[in-house]
Amino acid sequence: MVKAQGFIFERIGAAAAAFTNWIMARALSRIVTHGALDVTMSNGRLLSFGDASGERVHVRFADLAAQWAFLVDADMRLGELYMDRRFLVEHGSLYDFLAMMLREAQNTGHPLVARLIDGARTRLRTFRHRNLPTRSKANVAHHYDLDGRLYELFLDTDRQYSCAYFESPDQSLDGAQLAKKRHLAAKLQIAPGNRVLDIGCGWGGLALHMAGHARGGHVLGITLSEEQHAYAMKRAAEHGESSAVEFALQDYRSLTGRFDRIVSVGMFEHVGLASYRAFFEKCAELLDDDGVIVLHTIGCSATPGFTTPWLDKYIFPGGYIPALSEIIPEIEKAGLFVTDIEVLRLHYAWTLAEWRKRFMAKWDEAAALYDERFCLMWEYYLASAEAAFRYEDLVVFQIQLTKRNDILPVTRDYIGANEKAAARRLEADLEGVVERKADHVLIG
Repeated sequence: MVKAQGFIFERIGAAAAAFTNWIMARALSRIVTHGALDVTMSNGRLLSFGDASGERVHVRFADLAAQWAFLVDADMRLGELYMDRRFLVEHGSLYDFLAMMLREAQNTGHPLVARLIDGARTRLRTFRHRNLPTRSKANVAHHYDLDGRLYELFLDTDRQYSCAYFESPDQSLDGAQLAKKRHLAAKLQIAPGNRVLDIGCGWGGLALHMAGHARGGHVLGITLSEEQHAYAMKRAAEHGESSAVEFALQDYRSLTGRFDRIVSVGMFEHVGLASYRAFFEKCAELLDDDGVIVLHTIGCSATPGFTTPWLDKYIFPGGYIPALSEIIPEIEKAGLFVTDIEVLRLHYAWTLAEWRKRFMAKWDEAAALYDERFCLMWEYYLASAEAAFRYEDLVVFQIQLTKRNDILPVTRDYIGANEKAAARRLEADLEGVVERKADHVLIG
C-alpha cells in the first residue's frame, strides 16, 4: 500500500512538473525571440529560447513552486526567489537575464493573469501612496538610514545618490555627478546673495555646491534621514560653510519663510501620488515672486502605472514613479508656470551601471556590513533598475518652474553659458589651490 501511494504521488509530481514546464516553455518562447536563453527546470529538464545570437544566459529554478511563482507574478516574486537562491544564474549575470527579458518583452503582450494583476495595482496606486509625515519618515529611514559605509562602496566621492548627467557616455561617474550639479545650478540662475532651499538634500553635496554659486546668501537643505542629516552637518563644518549652509531634519510641509531658488533632486519619488498638490502648493508658498524652482525626478514616459511591488516592499516603501500627465496638472493648480522640461534618457542607466559595477566589486565588504541575502537583494535592485532605464519607459524629468513667465531668458542659451562659466570658475579655483600649496612648500 505504501509503495502504491508513493508511486501515485511520484506520478502526480512528474505530471505537475511536466505541465509547469509546458507553461514555462509557452510563456518564454513568446517573449524571447532574440538572444540565447537556457532555463533548467526543477526536474532537470533544459529549455532553450531565442535564436542563439549573442552571449548565452543560463538560469535555473531550484523547485517547482519557484517556477509557478515566476509565472504568476514575476514583478514581485522573481526578486524574492533570487534573494532566497531559488532562482539561480548559472551562466552570465543577473543583469544579463533581466536585460534580455525586458528588451524582449517589448515585442509581445503580457499574459492575461499578468494584465489583471497590473491593472489592479495601477488602480490602487493612489490609495497606496498617501505618505503622511510619520509614514514618510519611516519610509525614508528604511532606505536612507542604512549604514553610511554601504553607500561609500558604490557612490561617487560626493555621495550623489541620483541620476548623473553624462556630457559624454565615457565620462567618469564623479565627472558626471559634478556636471549634474552644474546643470541644475545653471537652470536655477543662482546669483550671489540668493536664499536657496534644497528639498531632500541627501548627504549635502548639492547644497554645498549651490552655496558656491550663492556667495553671501544662504542655503537650507532638509531631509528626513537622520543618517544623512548628521553626515551633511559634518560636511558643512569640515568645509567651513556652517554659516552659509544649514541642514535641518525637517519635513517640507512644516517649512516657513521665502526662498529665491528651490531645488529638489530624487525626493519627489517619495512624495506620494496623493500628496502632489500639497507639494507644489507648498513650493509656491515658499517661492519668492521672482524665484525659480527646478524639480529633478524619475518619471515614466508612458501612461501612469504602478510601483514594482518588490521595489516597494524591499527598497523604496511608499515610492512612486509618476508620468508627466500626473505632475503637470498639480503644478498648474498650484499657480506655477512650467518654463522648461528636459527629459534625460539613458543617463540613469549609465549611472546605475557604474553603481552596480562598483557594488559587485565590493561584495565582500557589503556582506560584512549586512549579509549575503542583503547583497543579493541589492544586486537585484541595481540590476533591475538599470535594465528598466535601458529597455522600459523610465526616464528623468527636470522641470523648471516660476510664478511669472518673464523671470528667465526666453531661449535656453543661458543654461550652457552658465555651465561654462561655472566650469571656468572651478578651474580657476583649483589652480588657486595648487598655487597656494606650492607657495606653502616653498615658504614652509
